[in-house]
Amino acid sequence: MQSKLHFASLLLWATATFSKVIGPVGTLTLQTKDFAPDGFVRSASLINGIHPGPVITANKGQNIRMNVVNELTDENQILGASIHWHGLFQRGTNFMDGVIDVTQCPISPNNSFEYSFDTTDQAGTFWYHSHFDVQYCDGIRGALVVYDPHDPLKYMYDGEDESTIITLSDWYHTLATEITGAALEDATLINGRGRFVGHEGDPVDLAVVNVKQGKRYRFRIVSLSCSPDFTFSIDQHDLTIIEVEGTETIPETVNTIRILAGQRYSAVLNANQKVDNYWIRALPNRGANGIGDTFDGGVNSAILRYKGARKRDPTTEQQTEQIPLVEANLHPYYSHPVPGEPNPDGADHTLPFTIKLNSGQWSFNDTPFVPTPVPVLLQILSGATDPAELLPEGTIYRVERNQTIQLDIQAGPAGNPHPLHLHGHEFWVVKSAGSAEYNFDNPVIRDTVSAGNNQGDLVSIRFTTDNPGPWIFHCQIDFHLRDGLAIVFAEAPEETDAANPNRPESWKELCPIWDAQPESVKNAGYND
Repeated sequence: MQSKLHFASLLLWATATFSKVIGPVGTLTLQTKDFAPDGFVRSASLINGIHPGPVITANKGQNIRMNVVNELTDENQILGASIHWHGLFQRGTNFMDGVIDVTQCPISPNNSFEYSFDTTDQAGTFWYHSHFDVQYCDGIRGALVVYDPHDPLKYMYDGEDESTIITLSDWYHTLATEITGAALEDATLINGRGRFVGHEGDPVDLAVVNVKQGKRYRFRIVSLSCSPDFTFSIDQHDLTIIEVEGTETIPETVNTIRILAGQRYSAVLNANQKVDNYWIRALPNRGANGIGDTFDGGVNSAILRYKGARKRDPTTEQQTEQIPLVEANLHPYYSHPVPGEPNPDGADHTLPFTIKLNSGQWSFNDTPFVPTPVPVLLQILSGATDPAELLPEGTIYRVERNQTIQLDIQAGPAGNPHPLHLHGHEFWVVKSAGSAEYNFDNPVIRDTVSAGNNQGDLVSIRFTTDNPGPWIFHCQIDFHLRDGLAIVFAEAPEETDAANPNRPESWKELCPIWDAQPESVKNAGYND
C-alpha cells in the first residue's frame, strides 16, 4: 500500500460532488479513492466519493431501492462487494440481506445490483455496510434512518435532520486485509473527521454539530465501528435516551454512553448551556499510539457549537460526575411482551454458546464459522434443508417457525466486549451481561448486544422465529467475524422459498458472474 503524510489542513476528497443524503431511492457507487479524513493519505473504498457514505432516509413503511454500482479497482483491497442493511429485518426479502456466503454472492467489479425492500412497520436508527470479509473497515459504511411521522416521543425534541446524526467510526492507516491479531485504530472519526496521535503540521478541521441555545435536539448516535467500542459524551450536557435500535424507550437520562460496534441510540440534548463550543468525545477502548487514553490535540473528538460562538476548538472539560448508560435500565416505551414463559427456562429451545479463541480463530463452542462456496440461501432453494448439507456441524442450527429461541452466550477470556448482532430479527435482552437479574417484564429490545466485559459474563436474549430464511448471528467486530465468530440459523428451511418470493433475475446472476471472475479479483486484498 502506498501512502504519504498530510497536506496542510487536508480534508475529505470530493465531498462537494455527491449528495450526502439520499433516499428512499438512489445510487451507491463504490469507488477506490485516496482519502485523508485525519490528515494521513491512504487508498480507501468509498461510497459516492465520501466516508461515511450518504445518509439514506425513508419514512416508515416506504420501499427502499438502492442501486449499488461496483467501480472498485484497487487489488490491494477487496474488489467484490455487498451491502447489508443493519437492523432492517428483510421480511420476505431474505435475499436482500446482503451477507456474502449466506444470502448472496458478491457484486463483481464493473457490475451493479439493485437492493429493493420494504421497511414495513420499522422505524428508527439503522446503518448500512458491506458484509464481505472486512471490507467495510476500508470505508463502505453509512447511516440509515427510517423516520416515523407519528413518533410518540416527538414532544421530547424540537427537531432533527441529517445534521443531528452523529456517526462514530474507527480508521486505520493500514488496509483492513493487512490487519491481523488485535485491530488497533489510528484515529476515531466523528462524522467522518478526526485526528491521530503524532500528526505533524496543521490539524485537520474536526466535525461540527451546530445547535441553537434553548432548543432540544434528537441526536442519532450510530457506531459504524469495525472493532473498538466508544465511550461517548458531550461536555456539560446530559443525554436522554429515547430509542435503541428501532425501538422507542422510556426516557433515560445519562451523560456517558458506551456504544459498541453496530449499536445505535437516539438521545435528546437540551442546548441549555451558555453560548460556546463544547467537546464531543468518543474514547475508543483499543487503539494505536495511546489513542485510547487521551483527547489531547482534539483526538477522539468533534465540536458542539452553539449559534453565535466563535469558530475555534473548545476549552471545556469532561463532567467530573459521570452518569453511565446501564443497559438493564432501558425499557420499551410501549409494552412488548417477552416471548415464552417468564423464567430462565421458558423458551421453546435454549442454546448455550461460549465464545472462544484458539490459535487465532474465534468460535462459538469451539467451531469456527467457515465460508461456503455456495451461499446458504441458494442451497436451501435448491432443496437442501438438512443442516449437515449446508454448513459444517456446529456452524448452522435449524429452527422451526413460530418458536421462541433463547441464546445464552458466555464471554471468553479475550476480545471483550463482543457486540453480537442477529440478522432478520429483534431480540429481548432478558439478562444483560454484568447483571445478576433476569427481566421478563420489560427488557430492552435491540439487535446488537454486548457479551460482557469479563470472562464468564452471561447475556441471554430471546427472539421469535417468524421470518423464514438463513440468518447469520455474529460478532460485529469485523475482524472476529472474518476469523470465525459466527453461526447461521436456518429458519424454517422448507418454507423459505414460499416466504421469499419475487427474487429478481439480477440476484440469481450474481453467482455466475462472480464465479467467472479471475482469481486475482476473487482474492483481492489477500493476493500474495
